[in-house]
Amino acid sequence: MVDQVCRECHRLVSGQTCPVCGSSNLSDDWSGLVIIVDPQRSKIAEMIGVTVADKYALKVR
Repeated sequence: MVDQVCRECHRLVSGQTCPVCGSSNLSDDWSGLVIIVDPQRSKIAEMIGVTVADKYALKVR
């Protein structure tokens, strides 16, 4: 199954709902990928507002 992206938190998900925020508002149209390994020490995670280590899309349409 092709990963979809949550429009609320930009996390890549493979189910019908986002396990982080619980939203079912998903999109197939996204671009850019960032993988956050250590959100507490990451400047990128701080910039995009991420607190959970995972894969995130940079742009969701």
